[in-house]
Amino acid sequence: MDVSFASAVVILLLVMDPIGNIPLFVALLKPVEPGRRAAVIVRECAIAFGVLLAFVFFGNSILGLLGLSGTSLNIAGGVILFLIALRMIFRQPQGVFGDTLTGEPFIVPLAIPAIAGPTAIATVMLMVSRAPERMAEWTIALSIAMLVTLVLLIFAERISKLTGERGLLAFERLMGLILTAIAVEMLLRGIETFVRQLQAAG
Repeated sequence: MDVSFASAVVILLLVMDPIGNIPLFVALLKPVEPGRRAAVIVRECAIAFGVLLAFVFFGNSILGLLGLSGTSLNIAGGVILFLIALRMIFRQPQGVFGDTLTGEPFIVPLAIPAIAGPTAIATVMLMVSRAPERMAEWTIALSIAMLVTLVLLIFAERISKLTGERGLLAFERLMGLILTAIAVEMLLRGIETFVRQLQAAG
């Protein structure tokens, strides 16, 4: 998955899905005092950023430790991305990530898996494994995507009131369609690389 810097930012925004997460954040933060909600959002975004940043710097080491190749990660990332995209398009009442917990959220489910989910982790690991010399670019791209996510989620309640549930749903389905195309591209790239490796081995 050879991507430009701008494409990396867009892809990371799509997999972190701040627009799609707005209803989830609004619902889970209702029991929290209004004055504290922004602090909770900042905390959860900081935790998610830390998790993703860890995979940016140590993703290759983790792949090596588990004996995984970039090709397998490409295919696995494409499959996960495709499943998430389908759930974005065909939204379920319990949301993309299933049942949620009550009380003030801490790490689960807002930081993980809503923001730093399997797809986002696989995406950053894939970017680094395909172009480790661009580590600085991936770090900056992740920082920008997380900053945009933070801003959108800080204004989640206002955005939700402004667009309404139907508007958010329509926008998330559009993002799901884009994500589907990215997932198929990842799968095709992975399969193509795998076939070439088989041909070279034969």
